[in-house]
Amino acid sequence: MLSVTVLAFVLGLPPTEFPHEKTGTFQRTFDFDASGPPEIEIDNVQGSIELVGYDGASVQLAVRESFRARSQERLDLAQQQVKLLVSQEENRLRLYVDGPFRRGDGSNRYRGPEDYGYEVTFGFALRVPRHTNLVLKTINDGEIRVDAVSGIFDVKNVNGGISITNASGSGRAYAVNGDVSVVFAENPAAASYFGSLNGDVSAVFEADLSARLMVKTFNGDLYTDFPTTYLRELPPIDLAQRHGKKVYESSGYYGLQVGAGGPPIELDAFNGDIRVLKRGLAGRR
Repeated sequence: MLSVTVLAFVLGLPPTEFPHEKTGTFQRTFDFDASGPPEIEIDNVQGSIELVGYDGASVQLAVRESFRARSQERLDLAQQQVKLLVSQEENRLRLYVDGPFRRGDGSNRYRGPEDYGYEVTFGFALRVPRHTNLVLKTINDGEIRVDAVSGIFDVKNVNGGISITNASGSGRAYAVNGDVSVVFAENPAAASYFGSLNGDVSAVFEADLSARLMVKTFNGDLYTDFPTTYLRELPPIDLAQRHGKKVYESSGYYGLQVGAGGPPIELDAFNGDIRVLKRGLAGRR
């Protein structure tokens, strides 16, 4: 029987760097005390995270794990060194990917699969009660998607995007190399932040939005459907119309009031555009 590398050569395909592979899936259900909202923390390194809110009381978890390695020895080592740690304390569920890439304080020193001789990916899919609070992180090769959750959220991605839809809570979402998109079913009642270093930031609100927008973009523009007034004196800007939208061009940090004002909403895109859109209109553009 031909090895994966030899077979790729015979067929004229590029050889894979990690021909040894083992995959698996597992599922678990977690119940919580009904006295308070559950909190879920997922600290991933490589792979995607997807959560969907529903009307049930338990958390339903499905995980797909993939171990790929340069040799069988490295594959065995990967399974020994990289573990998914699962812990539950009262209403808090923590899913933590541990391995040699973690420092003692829990931070990362990930150097890439070439240094380890293997690559390990965890893909998380969860159904959660709608009022769940979320703390979600991943670094490589995965998007973070959240739908129909009304709790407080703190979402971070390094090399991938973030998509939050049908939200009715508030919180933070930041991507280093990826777009951030948030669509609200109910406008946030508390301070929120949405940002990206190298990507666009899009926030879609209900038509009755009242908020204070704090906006910053260095190499991009702000597009908005909402009538706004200045919160404070602004740096010089050019105001134009493009495709029927107001466009504010500025490299500074400035404030805009929508409606009667309300919670502060910070939007920060260093190398991308910012879009503050009205639900119902956004889908037609």
